[in-house]
Amino acid sequence: MHLNQLMFVAHSYYSLSLSIELVVQNMEFENLILSDKDYARLSMLTNNELLKDELGRAVVVSADQVPDDVVRINSRVIYLDKSSGLQREIELCFPEDADFKSGKISVISPVGSALIGLKSGQEIDVPLPNGESRRLKKVDVTYKPNL
Repeated sequence: MHLNQLMFVAHSYYSLSLSIELVVQNMEFENLILSDKDYARLSMLTNNELLKDELGRAVVVSADQVPDDVVRINSRVIYLDKSSGLQREIELCFPEDADFKSGKISVISPVGSALIGLKSGQEIDVPLPNGESRRLKKVDVTYKPNL
């Protein structure tokens, strides 16, 4: 291989590496982030279409790599319903722990599956069973569960 060809291949590889890195960095804003532990447990609940869609766009990382502002199972989270202007604080949980009266929302509910993996400031449209849609904005995580 001539030096010019070798330099072209090296430049092409470097350009491709930079492109892939930029795509991965931008995905962080579009995709949700899940710990490997949450992903494994949530994958067993894939009979729920909304959750299945969310898992399909997840970036899975080790539990200690999940940023503090990301919603995970057992997080207490504040979100804003931009459609109504109401702000709520809930705890995201597995279906067997759900208790609406105490603010524990199942991850397989429309709101729960929408919030899992979101970072502060991210927004998502949530289709509701009655055919309406709500725009939710993740505001803050007030409690982050232990790893």
